[in-house]
Amino acid sequence: MASHDEGYRAGEAKGRAEERTGQMMDTTRDKAEAAKDKTREAKDQTGSYASDKADAAKQKASGAADATREKAEAAKQKASEMTESARESAESGKEKTAGVLQSTGEKVRGMAESAKETVKQAFGMGGGDPADKVDTDQRKA
Repeated sequence: MASHDEGYRAGEAKGRAEERTGQMMDTTRDKAEAAKDKTREAKDQTGSYASDKADAAKQKASGAADATREKAEAAKQKASEMTESARESAESGKEKTAGVLQSTGEKVRGMAESAKETVKQAFGMGGGDPADKVDTDQRKA
């Protein structure tokens, strides 16, 4: 149950990280488009000087978009690592649980065998030394 919850939480974290990344990308894209539009307007109004400034603004917007993409990729990678870590943790817990259950099963099986032998001996149905049965029969007589 815990491993399922960990996997679920890791999946949720990854989903949230991807959603935030998408939002950041959209915001940056919108800002870049706005900057591009402003640059075009300025170029039309002021000529060559504005054109130089517009190119600088484009480069700056492009750099910001690239930086956002890199951050988004890093967030995606981090979410993926967290998911893998949660998956490994869940697998480890699963293996530990299996060992405990196997050990418990063996103990219960041993106790049942012991109880079975005790009942057999109590009713003289076997499992013991035949000489013991003869001694018991002789005592009854």
